[in-house]
Amino acid sequence: MSKRLLTVVQMNDLHGYLEPHAEIIWSPGGPQFPTMGGLARIASVVAGLRQETAGGLVFLDNGDTFHGTFPAVQSKGEALIPMLNALGIDAMTAHWDFAWGPGHLKSLASKLNYPMLAANCTDPSTGERPFSAQMIFERGGIRVAVIGLTATIIDKSMPPRFAGGLQFTSGISELPSAIEQAKKDAADIVVVLSHQGFPQDCLLAESVAGIDIIVSGHTHNRLSHPARVGQTLIMQSGCHGSFIGKMTVSIDDGRIDLVEHQLIPIDETIPEHADIAELVERAMAPHRAMLSEIVGSTAKPLHRATSMDAPMDDFLLAAICDVAGTAIGFSNGWRYGAPIPPGPISQNDLWNIIPTNPAVSTVELTGAEIWEMVEDNLERTFSADPFGQMGGYVKRFRGLTVFGRIENPPGHRVVDIHAGQEVLDAKKRYRVAYVTEQGVPAKFGVDRANLEMSAIDAMASYLRKDVLNDIAGTGRFVAV
Repeated sequence: MSKRLLTVVQMNDLHGYLEPHAEIIWSPGGPQFPTMGGLARIASVVAGLRQETAGGLVFLDNGDTFHGTFPAVQSKGEALIPMLNALGIDAMTAHWDFAWGPGHLKSLASKLNYPMLAANCTDPSTGERPFSAQMIFERGGIRVAVIGLTATIIDKSMPPRFAGGLQFTSGISELPSAIEQAKKDAADIVVVLSHQGFPQDCLLAESVAGIDIIVSGHTHNRLSHPARVGQTLIMQSGCHGSFIGKMTVSIDDGRIDLVEHQLIPIDETIPEHADIAELVERAMAPHRAMLSEIVGSTAKPLHRATSMDAPMDDFLLAAICDVAGTAIGFSNGWRYGAPIPPGPISQNDLWNIIPTNPAVSTVELTGAEIWEMVEDNLERTFSADPFGQMGGYVKRFRGLTVFGRIENPPGHRVVDIHAGQEVLDAKKRYRVAYVTEQGVPAKFGVDRANLEMSAIDAMASYLRKDVLNDIAGTGRFVAV
């Protein structure tokens, strides 16, 4: 049989970004913030690739699709359905898409014209999978098996409503039988569509034989070159729809070889696909006036694209501590959220920072609990076992200086913590502000209370004080 070509196109971690937006691009001179992304531009690129490949293309979405911006969250994902169906996606998997529970995700999935795949998700009460494990696609005479793996952390570190009683595994146990089934179905190539994360997918490739390609998501890696672990190729293509990935492989008598890989920037040189642009405008039009309202400005770029701390979260924490009247604050180390370049800040920017708009909350924590919570989070961020990495970036905090050694074993990374200028007192109770249970997990603290002010109102209030560019009390982790 002659050599055949297959192109795999990837969109991962869209986080609800329908339109072009600022994105952070690192350079030796510092971060740059070009306008990138937009589903109408992505549609134009994919349409062109379909013409080039004459049908030998499979287009996959790693999930984190239905959540992350105002129109996505306000509609519980419904607003995205028309344009996603129009893009011609072949299959997807999920993570934040479970935000409104498994029942709602099943309802969303039923409206898609392509399958939701999740081989590692089961209902323990029945032993059944709520979503299909895998599908076979015929593309240009090639039988492509796609096996889906959702995020394994959904029942471990996300709010309980996400899992709704379902169980999520790493997929290591399920993949061998899924791959065997793919071979029985005469698949020419086995593709794993994973929302586990790049470190986790490298371990999957090392642990499970028979995977040809892993289309990886969750950790927002921009791989300009695919990774190779054993015989497995791994691709991942950033976030927010700012890039899409293209990988072309040759298939020749069972042998899979890399022909080409591109990390394609979705930039202003790409024309918008008119039909998708119209669908996007329909979704955005009811909200555009509110979202375009200018609420303040910043002289510094605000982003959360750095793992230990980030200026966007410095702003969020300063705002919630201000309204709560506390010196210490916590939020989760979220990775998503388009950056805000120096200049005006709009309502849309605030909603991108924290699209769930939770209440500002307070809780009393002992110094010992703060220490334990920081240790737990450092392990969930930097665990030597990739499947122990169950967070995003390091938990964001304000009013503390943590001195630590990341390379130390679990439970021994923190060397010392200061609250303001004083050493943290293990027995003392500290009243702290936080947002969401991911900020301060339920097992810590007493006297929890929700303020009447939401996170977005708190940020807007803080901007009116015109102190954003002189934030005191910012928390930092200092590697020693």
